[in-house]
Amino acid sequence: MLGTSSSSVRDSSYPQILKSPLCAGNPQRSGCKSWTPQMGYSATSSSAVSAHSPSVIVAVVEGRGLARGMASIDLKSPQIVLSQFADNTTYAKVITKLKILSPLEIIMSNTACVVGNSTKLFTLITENFKNVNFTTIQRKYFNETKGLEYIEQLCIAEFNTVLMEVQSKYYCLAAVAALLKYVEFIQNSVYAPKSLKICFQGSEQTAMIDASSAQNLELLINNQDSRNNHTLFGVLNYTKTPGGSRRLRSNILEPLVDVETISMRLDCVQELLQDEELFFGLQSVIARFLDTEQLLSVLVQIPKQDTVNAAESKITNLIYLKHTLELVDPLKVIYIIKKCSTLLVKEMFGIILDKIKTVINDDARYMKGCLNMRTQKCYAVRSNINEFLDIARRTYTEIVDDIAGMITQLAEKYSLPLRTSFSSARGFFIQMTTDCTVLPNDQLPSEFIKVHFRILVRKLFFTSADLIKMNERCQESLREIYHMTYMIVCKLLSEIYEHIHCLYKLSDTVSMLDMLLSFAHACTLSDYGRISVEKPVANNTYITEGSNFFIITGPNMSGKSTYLKQIALCQIMAQIGSYVPAEYSSFRIAEQIFTRISTDDDIETNSSTFMKEMKEIAYILHNANDKSLILIDELGRGTNSEEGIGICYAVCEHLLSLKAFTLFATHFLELCQIDGLYPNVENMHFEVQHNTSRNKEAILYTYKLSKGLTEEKNYGLKAAEVSSLPPSIVLDAKDITTRITRQILQNQRSTPEMERQRAVYHLATRLVQTARNSQLDPDSLRTYLSNLKKKYEADFQDSGKTEE
Repeated sequence: MLGTSSSSVRDSSYPQILKSPLCAGNPQRSGCKSWTPQMGYSATSSSAVSAHSPSVIVAVVEGRGLARGMASIDLKSPQIVLSQFADNTTYAKVITKLKILSPLEIIMSNTACVVGNSTKLFTLITENFKNVNFTTIQRKYFNETKGLEYIEQLCIAEFNTVLMEVQSKYYCLAAVAALLKYVEFIQNSVYAPKSLKICFQGSEQTAMIDASSAQNLELLINNQDSRNNHTLFGVLNYTKTPGGSRRLRSNILEPLVDVETISMRLDCVQELLQDEELFFGLQSVIARFLDTEQLLSVLVQIPKQDTVNAAESKITNLIYLKHTLELVDPLKVIYIIKKCSTLLVKEMFGIILDKIKTVINDDARYMKGCLNMRTQKCYAVRSNINEFLDIARRTYTEIVDDIAGMITQLAEKYSLPLRTSFSSARGFFIQMTTDCTVLPNDQLPSEFIKVHFRILVRKLFFTSADLIKMNERCQESLREIYHMTYMIVCKLLSEIYEHIHCLYKLSDTVSMLDMLLSFAHACTLSDYGRISVEKPVANNTYITEGSNFFIITGPNMSGKSTYLKQIALCQIMAQIGSYVPAEYSSFRIAEQIFTRISTDDDIETNSSTFMKEMKEIAYILHNANDKSLILIDELGRGTNSEEGIGICYAVCEHLLSLKAFTLFATHFLELCQIDGLYPNVENMHFEVQHNTSRNKEAILYTYKLSKGLTEEKNYGLKAAEVSSLPPSIVLDAKDITTRITRQILQNQRSTPEMERQRAVYHLATRLVQTARNSQLDPDSLRTYLSNLKKKYEADFQDSGKTEE
């Protein structure tokens, strides 16, 4: 148990800062309350809640200049992930990576949070992770030399190329040294030598989606109702295993940027969709796997103390391992696994299973029910391996038989329908149904004690003094069995550790297959109906380097926000290897996805709508590059229109200089004139129709996207007219608006010369794009170029007509 301390320096809005013996001797740091880690994880849980409950511990190191180092381990999965990267002064990458990890606990050096002299990173972390445990430990444990020694000692040989990657990355090495020291302390166990998968992940391997964008796009959590599964994760999640569910979550938050890997995933999904027998065969096998990552996590830990709980956990998980390995053969017959695993690895699965079967009974298996699993654990080891174990098991069997016999005798003695029941908490006890049962004097015999009555099931539960004594004998016998079995199991595991790498590959294969099956399952649903109750309206989108900036206008509720989200979600789906809801799609890889959508005040950080807008847009401007996808839904509405237009115009010009793919939805029609200066700007709008009924004009939304800026004028006034605003107010507003519009909107049309320049620009960019990327055969290329010429001539003629 970690020590508890209190402080008046920090208030309750800060995260829990924990004090452990690793940080003793630092009187300047503060703390709130202690935390005891969970032990003895079960590998059987398959619910989404347990799969995504926080279990990651992260160590963070701030280096000189802009260097940052991180190391993380999931207590449910024996894999350590190292990263080191250059960040900016806003610490955007650190905060984003921490948000993706969703940690249970964050570790930093005690020098980072000295009272009155805390670092900026420490302050930002405490502000952004208020519900996360925060622990500081002494600076001496952040030792890069010790970190390298840990990796050499613990990393599986098949993954030891990580040593070459990190040997000069001092900050992530320092982080992993402190992380492993702390995890060993809280878990009261050490990891077996050569048993961990350790990998290095640079920030360039995946696309970056900041926490605000993930929330705006509702990737994991529905903004209206957190219990509602109408999110991207909810739409795609048909996984059958906790590992598959975790992989899907991490992929959505960090989409791939490697085209080859994405294409391979898409090929697999296509194969699953084309072969129904393959799809259902794989799905039925995958569904029988337990949580292999969590199983490995328990197997590779060696407890510092031999306790009954530790022994029971090891025995249980060895049975789970046997169950898991017995599922490999059904997977072998399906050819997709041949792409994911080498023949050598498959043979090693057999070697491990053969080693297990020399010690463990063939019929020892995972079963539901605590009594069934207790029996499996007791008789897991084969007979004649340990004579004393065989004797202890015979004793245990005799006690269990005596208990059943005693309860039968009590039933005959009192003429009552008594049954033997069992629970892990109470052991053996007596159960009796009260229906149609007449008790003498409406009372149980005095021999029965600790009586509980459950009204819903109409049953009585009780025990007796003799039964309590027999339970104690049973437990004592069980402890002997577990202890001797544990010794045998530990010896067996020491022989298995040399082949542990193939279990990591199996775990990786199962979770990947589960996710790909989930993608295929989602594709079979007609039109992705869970996204919308009504059939969605299809809109084409064509963004290229030559037309990379879209300004989107249209009335309120015409579909602008939904369209922006749709683009981002399709981009993410494509980059994780999923099909997208489109007849045809081709995507440029986005290294970063930014959104600015929300317009709410933030009371917690004392930010008005306008200040929140400015903070979010500043973050985008500081971090975006030419490979970014940027979605902005309104900007500058929190201030007066002149300032708002000025800010929007300046932001647009800056983003245009980046060559990022940008979609900018706005109500400022003045902004549409920017296309006269920049030929790569496209004006788009959502069409609406008008219907007059009872002398009132109503707007009918088509949700269709068309070229050009919206011709709708004063649609805010039309919305106000159908509301409960007094008619006199609406009339005055119309009059004032007409006068203002006449003054500031006088020239929105481009000149013929601008149109000609635009046509030439678009022709040039199409030709460059064709030269770079075309895979057409000569005849098809000739046809394409001919059509391109005709389009250019038509555009050129249209500009001439405008001039006339």
